[in-house]
Amino acid sequence: MSNTSDFYQAQADKCALDAAASTLSQVRDRNLRAEQAWRTMAERLVQTEATRARQVAATAAKAEANAEAAALHIDGLER
Repeated sequence: MSNTSDFYQAQADKCALDAAASTLSQVRDRNLRAEQAWRTMAERLVQTEATRARQVAATAAKAEANAEAAALHIDGLER
């Protein structure tokens, strides 16, 4: 988890505490909506980071396979 998603989670936690401490229903509702928005942003960021990591790994594996294939091809031509 990145620092940004940690920040989003911290903001959500703060909004939840503010909502629990609020005596005004509109303020409580606003904080609950904000909490949900922060949690959604954190979840999306974590998912995006995981997808990006999978794509980077797949690209690296493909590049390695291509390099191995090229090396085998060159080795075959030299014989």
